[in-house]
Amino acid sequence: MSVQTVIVTGGAGFIGSNLVRRLLNGSLDRVVVLDKLTYAGNRASLADLEAHPRLVFLEADIADLPRMREVFKTYDPSGVINLAAESHVDRSIESPAEFIHTNVNGTFALLQASLDHFCGLEEQRKKTFRFLHVSTDEVYGSLPREGLFTEETPYAPNSPYAASKASADHLVRAYAETYGLPGLITNCSNNFGPYQFPEKLIPLMLLNALEARALPIYGDGLHVRDWLFVEDHCEGLELVYRRAKPGQKYNIGGSSEKTNLEIVDTLCEVLEKFRPAAENPALQAKGLTHYGQLKSFVPDRPGHDRRYAIDASKINRELGWAPRRSFEKGMTETVRWYLENEAWCRSVQQGKYGRERLGFKLKTQGETR
Repeated sequence: MSVQTVIVTGGAGFIGSNLVRRLLNGSLDRVVVLDKLTYAGNRASLADLEAHPRLVFLEADIADLPRMREVFKTYDPSGVINLAAESHVDRSIESPAEFIHTNVNGTFALLQASLDHFCGLEEQRKKTFRFLHVSTDEVYGSLPREGLFTEETPYAPNSPYAASKASADHLVRAYAETYGLPGLITNCSNNFGPYQFPEKLIPLMLLNALEARALPIYGDGLHVRDWLFVEDHCEGLELVYRRAKPGQKYNIGGSSEKTNLEIVDTLCEVLEKFRPAAENPALQAKGLTHYGQLKSFVPDRPGHDRRYAIDASKINRELGWAPRRSFEKGMTETVRWYLENEAWCRSVQQGKYGRERLGFKLKTQGETR
């Protein structure tokens, strides 16, 4: 097996760091990580890989086209997996410009640098080059009580985040159709697992529960998401990158629909097994006897989509992928990991995020950031 180089953008983020680990452990590829190291991208997420001989880390903004061209010239990649993105809906409501910069302008610059590189490759290498763009099910909008998102579902994004990702998807498709760049797109459901920044539902609730802080649940708590363990997602991404034909699009989902309220209740149950409430001084100080007493219903998020659910039959049929873990098993692994890595949790939040609510207090008309 020949050694090839793959560029992974956003490789110090949640899904990215898990994918980098998988690529280094399961292949001979050299992995070049590009990450801007915003609040959600942390070198700490790759700390165990720092000395790996096939890992190259570069702090870089993918929207910097001259820098991207320089990186491609230096490392001569055989492919790109684009995971660099601003990804939290609440933050997109509060600061949409940052999402346009990275998710739209950044994807454009990365596509242009990839196309320049691709056009200079010899014919045999052109046949194997791939540009895999990792996107989200949020581009499809909101589902009613029945039905699933398929690869043919029309786009109807409802948040600035979803709109920025939809724009990026369209750019990737356009570069494939217009210029022949061998592009691939995946749209995934909600990921959970190790190394997820604590602004997202599961790690936020877990860390709040440990400190006996409120567990804020938006609206009635009955918004539905399809949940996918991150390592299963990364297996799917690698399959698409290595085996899919150029121009294909795949939905990757966990077939595990849960309401937000169910997520919080399950997390409290699992946490009780590892860190019983009766042994938690923070809970005792408040006179509470179980984690569920911390649940608090708060005003809903603006434009909050009611339900997402993915039909992943195409990737199962064509590439043989299916999630390996049940939601319950994945949640157990996730809770155990966070309890064993509290130092990581403290380090990534320090000076960046106090687990406060974001994106709710909208600025009045005419104000700018």
